Amino acid sequence: MNIIGNIIWWVFGGLVTAVLWLTIGIILCCTVVFIPFGLQCIKTARLVLWPFGTEIVVGQFGFGGFLFNIIWILLIGWELAIAHLIGAVFCTITIIGIPFAVQHVKLAKLAFLPFGAKIR
Repeated sequence: MNIIGNIIWWVFGGLVTAVLWLTIGIILCCTVVFIPFGLQCIKTARLVLWPFGTEIVVGQFGFGGFLFNIIWILLIGWELAIAHLIGAVFCTITIIGIPFAVQHVKLAKLAFLPFGAKIR
């Protein structure tokens, strides 16, 4: 079921979203200051490719992760989280889209607090 869900996810926007996350990550990695933020975008792009069958555990960060999460939230994190939550709302319009809405909520959680998050 996870493979079918991931394939349908790719077809209806998951592949485009992953490419956008990867592109943003590569652009951020071109600068010296924003390399940690670019690496988090690349980590998120990998999850966007295969969201079904994965779990995100948020909140295992130290002081550095806390500081980077605050900077991330102020710069871009809240916008990305809201974008995924809006995607979740649109997916819940139909009954068929509810599993995809769950994946968007999972991605919103990672988009809001990426530093210290573990993907299983």
